[in-house]
Amino acid sequence: MTENATGIFRLKNFLIYTLLLYILSCSEQKEKTVQDNEVVTILVQPFKDMNSGDVEFLVKEIKKVYPKVKALEPIDLPKNSYYKPRNRYRADSIISFLSKNTKQNFVTIGLTTKDISAPKGNIKNFGIMGLGFRPGTACIASSFRLHKKNRNEQFFKVAIHELGHTQGLKHCPEKTCFMRDAEGKNLTDEETDFCEKCKQILMNKNWKFS
Repeated sequence: MTENATGIFRLKNFLIYTLLLYILSCSEQKEKTVQDNEVVTILVQPFKDMNSGDVEFLVKEIKKVYPKVKALEPIDLPKNSYYKPRNRYRADSIISFLSKNTKQNFVTIGLTTKDISAPKGNIKNFGIMGLGFRPGTACIASSFRLHKKNRNEQFFKVAIHELGHTQGLKHCPEKTCFMRDAEGKNLTDEETDFCEKCKQILMNKNWKFS
């Protein structure tokens, strides 16, 4: 084989190799895009202290912005999450419990009327309304610290806030956005909807807004 023929042969092999890499790269990118756009199902997991009517209300409200929602049968709160000195349940332990029972393409939100807590600074059991990891497969919302007058509406806002965290949303600086940081207070009455920026992120994850 002449030197010129050898060069052509090497160039031909290089082009074939480059083409194969390109095809594999496109295939992997396509697969990743499909996975990113997969529709998850939100599982609403009430604990046995919850009122069935309150659960139905929350499911109905969540379905207005995310149609794939399924309510599960009530279960007991995990015993290892109970913190007897303050008569509270540790939210992170509840989330861990829910996550272990959440399969791929599902997100579970636990609902309870009990007081829940999470570490905050030097405080090991700081009372909170809800907790959700970003991103995550489970979260928890409690109605314990909400006003009786419009408890269901406030409970929905807490629940949708924690679900937003599981979808990757951070706390939002907009005071009227559902993703506003509560900063240890109940500011839900000032919240009216997701802001446009948060909505866009959720719409990319198959959430629907009129």
